[in-house]
Parts: sequence; structure tokens; C-alpha cells
Amino acid sequence: MKKIKISCADFTFPLLPHDKALDLIAMLDCEGVDIGLFTGRSHIQAEGEFSALEKNAKLLHKKASDRGLMIADIYLQLDNDLAKFAINHPDADKRRFARAQFLKLIEYAQYAQAEHITCLPGMAFPEIESPEDSVQRSYEELNWRVEQAGKTDLSFSIEAHVGSPYTKPADVLTLVKSVPGLYITLDYTHFIRNGYSQQETEILLPYANHFHARGAKAGRLQSSVAENIIDYGKIVRQLKAGNFEGWIGLEYIWIKWEQCNEADTLSETILLRDIILKSIQK
Repeated sequence: MKKIKISCADFTFPLLPHDKALDLIAMLDCEGVDIGLFTGRSHIQAEGEFSALEKNAKLLHKKASDRGLMIADIYLQLDNDLAKFAINHPDADKRRFARAQFLKLIEYAQYAQAEHITCLPGMAFPEIESPEDSVQRSYEELNWRVEQAGKTDLSFSIEAHVGSPYTKPADVLTLVKSVPGLYITLDYTHFIRNGYSQQETEILLPYANHFHARGAKAGRLQSSVAENIIDYGKIVRQLKAGNFEGWIGLEYIWIKWEQCNEADTLSETILLRDIILKSIQK
């Protein structure tokens, strides 16, 4: 069985220049880095990176490898307003744009020698259409993305998140079962925040090929490790039992959204890293 590896998100440290964020992640003894391509807020963004796609991707790979880091994941978000270019947007032109960006993501990730890519599962548009129509269009778009990613060696998944139509573990399970070959970048915190228990969320573990880790509790998407109610030791044991071969990405973030700027991302990352490493090594 392959050893579970630990990565850290570059967007954990937004106040540092990107090179220094990569330096810090290497100093934290992580084996990999999760790259955020988040229009409007991340160090590097799709519109810039994709303008000279091959050159920029190879430069990113060199920066990571020079620091002994693998690129564990590249996560694409096309706007701070997640509905604007949602993959299932009712506007066909916006869906075509999102598809074109996804194809560029695949190409970029291959040049960067990344292992995995993540995108969002779509949004609800209650002012325009029924929830059933929004979800059905998500299925169609995700089937297409699974097909495109399947032509490469990249692993692909979606992250069900606060604000998406998929806020219940059971709904996410229905989603992955409705789209053959779809996996999840699984982040318990989006479910714990909404009051679901760890046990209720565990039904999604068999469908995870990437994992996000940070502290959380009911009502708070991100908490300190001291206040965290997620048992990451148990999660690691379950991942081992399921022969998980992906990465656990440490994903503390520092933005105003959901009061996530109230955590000391460096200290909390170190504390959670040690908990997870200890569990992996058992």
C-alpha cells in the first residue's frame, strides 16, 4: 500500500509572495503543494497563467521541484462569485467559457506535472430555474469533465462546498453515483459547519481521491485545532483501510469569508500536520 502523503495549500499564506509561500511549505516538511488558481484572490490566477500556458506551468513545476515539492493538486475557481461562471450556469456562453477553461486547466496541469485537479460542482440558480434543473445540468457538465480528464493521467474531483447545491452528505453521494467515474476532494469542514456529524459524512470517504484538512466545529467552517471536533486520527485510519493513495492537503485559509481570517494559519497548520503525521506513521 502506498503511503498517504501530506501537502499544504499555497493559499494558506496569502500575505506572503508566492515564492516565499512555497519556501514556507517546504520548511513545514510537506511533500507537496496544493495550488489555488482562484480568480480575484490567489497568488497565481487562471487568466495570467493560461496566457502563456506551457511556459507558466513549467515554471511552476520548477519552482515546486526546486524546493522538493510535488504539485499535489491544482484547484480552479473562475471568479470570487462562484455562480458567475459555474459549470452548470443556465447561460450557454458561460458554460462554454467554463469548459474552455477546464481544458486549459488539464493542459496546464500536465505541463506542471501535477497529480490531481479540482473544480467546483456547480451552483443553484433559484431565481431562474428549479433545483432539479440546476442539478441535472451539473450531471451533464461533470460527465463531460470526467471524460476529458480520463484522457490523461490526471486524477480529477469536485469539492462539495458551502453555497453549492450539495450541502448534505447524502446529496453528494447521489451526485457521485450519478456521474460514473466522479470523485470528491473531500473536506469534512463544509459539512461539520452545517451541523452534520463526522459519522454522517463518512459515507463519502470511499469516493475521495484528495482530502482537505483543517479544524472546524458546528457553525464554523474553520476553527483552531483546540476547538476542532473532527477526529483526523480516525479519518487516517479509515483512509488506510480503504487503500487511499492520494494526498491529505492541509487547508487553513486566511480570508474574511466565513470568518476564516481569525485563525493563525501557520500555527494551526503545524499543529494539525503533527496530528495527521502521527496517525499516518502508526
